[in-house]
Amino acid sequence: MSEPTTSQFLRLLHEQVGHEFDAHQQYVAIAVWFDIHDLPQLARHYYRQALEERNHAMMIVQYMIDRSLDVQIPAGSPVRNDFADVTEPLRLALEQEKQVTAQIEAIFRAARAENDPLGEQFMLWFLQEQVEEVASATTLLTVAERAGSNLFDLENYVAREQIGDGGVSPGAPAAAGGAA
Repeated sequence: MSEPTTSQFLRLLHEQVGHEFDAHQQYVAIAVWFDIHDLPQLARHYYRQALEERNHAMMIVQYMIDRSLDVQIPAGSPVRNDFADVTEPLRLALEQEKQVTAQIEAIFRAARAENDPLGEQFMLWFLQEQVEEVASATTLLTVAERAGSNLFDLENYVAREQIGDGGVSPGAPAAAGGAA
């Protein structure tokens, strides 16, 4: 299983597996922070977000397997575990989603530049997913800022509203090993 080493698309796609696993780990750390601070609704949301990011990584892995490409699972990057208040992890999550969006856009552009219609088509779902992810993270941060120190309002909002797609998205690519 090998591929041309000159492909920017494939290089970026391999890197994205690591980025998605890093996002998974960061969301676990955020969820644990919320859990420790007795904010179970936010904790539940970010545990679910962590699984979503893991699934994204495994979707890319399955795509590479399906195309007989080399697959390497990278080691993870450090995560942030400590936050001063509730808005810090939410702000970090939003910035993380914006960064992932830029990464996904770059992968899509590389597939298009290399005339790889299969790669381009595969990345379309991820582009759509990132619109939802950034919008959801933005809304959650806005609600937290409005709630201020009234964390009950924030927890009630998270319990009451569906934030994002809940990890269920029609047309999502298959994940290696199945979605968690």
